[in-house]
Amino acid sequence: MRLEIISPDGILYEGETLQVSFPGAVGSFDILPHHAPMIAALGEGTIVFENDGKKGEQAIKSGFVEVKEDHISVCIE
Repeated sequence: MRLEIISPDGILYEGETLQVSFPGAVGSFDILPHHAPMIAALGEGTIVFENDGKKGEQAIKSGFVEVKEDHISVCIE
């Protein structure tokens, strides 16, 4: 899956990932390959993503995520 994390300061992360965990506005959730299309609000917490056994993290205050055809776009504050 392709993951992009964008803030007002620019692109914070752009690359491939096998799994992503998000702090949703009403609870955390995971995105795996071939996930159904969706748009969701994000709350304060940490986005955790994994690729080739390596984990990355991005702390956020709020934002939203769009998932479409294995492309994950995240806009955060």
